[in-house]
Amino acid sequence: MEASRILRIGLAGCGTVGSGVVRLLSQQRQAITRRTGVDIQLARILVRNPDRDRGPEVPPQILSTKAADLLAPEIDVVVELLGGCDTAREVVLSAIRAGKHVVTANKALIAQHGAVVFAEAAHRNVSVAIEATCGGGVPVVGAIQRGLVANRIDALYGIVNGTCNFVLSEMLDTRKSYADALADAQRLGYAEADPALDVSGADSAHKLAVLAALAFASPIDLRRVRAEGIERIELADLIAGYEQGYVCKLLAIAERHGKSLALEVLPAFLDRSHPLAAVRGVFNGISLYGHAVGHTHYYGRGAGAGPTASAVLADIVDVAVGTAPRLPYPIPATGATAEGTSYQPLDELEARYYIRFQVQDRPGVLAEIARVFAEQRISLSALTQRDPHDETGRQIVPLVVTTHRARVGDIRAALGRMERIEAVARPPVAIRIVDTPEEA
Repeated sequence: MEASRILRIGLAGCGTVGSGVVRLLSQQRQAITRRTGVDIQLARILVRNPDRDRGPEVPPQILSTKAADLLAPEIDVVVELLGGCDTAREVVLSAIRAGKHVVTANKALIAQHGAVVFAEAAHRNVSVAIEATCGGGVPVVGAIQRGLVANRIDALYGIVNGTCNFVLSEMLDTRKSYADALADAQRLGYAEADPALDVSGADSAHKLAVLAALAFASPIDLRRVRAEGIERIELADLIAGYEQGYVCKLLAIAERHGKSLALEVLPAFLDRSHPLAAVRGVFNGISLYGHAVGHTHYYGRGAGAGPTASAVLADIVDVAVGTAPRLPYPIPATGATAEGTSYQPLDELEARYYIRFQVQDRPGVLAEIARVFAEQRISLSALTQRDPHDETGRQIVPLVVTTHRARVGDIRAALGRMERIEAVARPPVAIRIVDTPEEA
């Protein structure tokens, strides 16, 4: 088929993902033209070092170190793959103001500055496509924007960080410590040398803010997403939870509570029968619950050059054929621009918990712990004493309790009080047990 028209791309950034986009476009350009009638061509690539060898797919003459070159009249779409916020924000806003459509994989940019970006895009009547910001090659953004548009989304549960999912899977599968599993992730290229953004839950919080804004059609203040990472998770907890029928995942959770939203990222136990419990290694999984469709589940590779490039090319094609959203959906915002969304106080939520104590083996300790639970109105469903072990000359007994549903604020208050009990050798480890919605 003859191409009906040419779409010229200005690519900002040619690192791992950018190189993947160049490679995939080189491989699939003719196939895309046959399917869409549009010939997608690379016109300019913004790089820091133009002298670096980038392979046969990248003609040296299209490389530039000047962001202004992306605004040339012949360029139709600017694809931003720089990462970070400051330079990326400048490049994206400049492109929009020049009348260019934008495709981006930058979840931090959209989570922190989405309101400004989308307001400017609406003013200039151009598209900003963001499929690649969440879930890598998993087409969850498109599912929310189009496939589930007739639904009221009541809840979203996501495994959206492959590094954390690999670490937790590796710990349980191979009985490794957190430190050893993280070292494996770094050796295999699944984790950065400084993994803080991933393991702290911050990366997942960015993605949750974007997905929640789309799912609930509400502007989201990133500061209202409470994030807890996996740094304190120990192998003993993963094993104990598994023996009780649970698998631990770092979950990005967004739930509707009446007219309010509850947003948080935290390590949590899921029943082994839930589809998210089977998401292993560096894969991502997102479960959405719509009032009409019920439970839908999206699974695939959440990062890497190939999967993310797949999502970027899909967005470019949407722009090329005119199916990319022109008017923005509500998008995450910070400060005053996020007003209008009501947030459920997270400490007012009710949930079940797994809690592990390490206590000195002496009379009266269990009674002290039970008294704190009772005074905080927390009912226990089970108590298990694990094998004792010797630690610095003291006989330490691990105790594992699971609770009935209790107010999260009461759980947190109880844990704070128990840390002050002399016989409690270490701060208790608490992991939420997530009960996903019953389907209609």
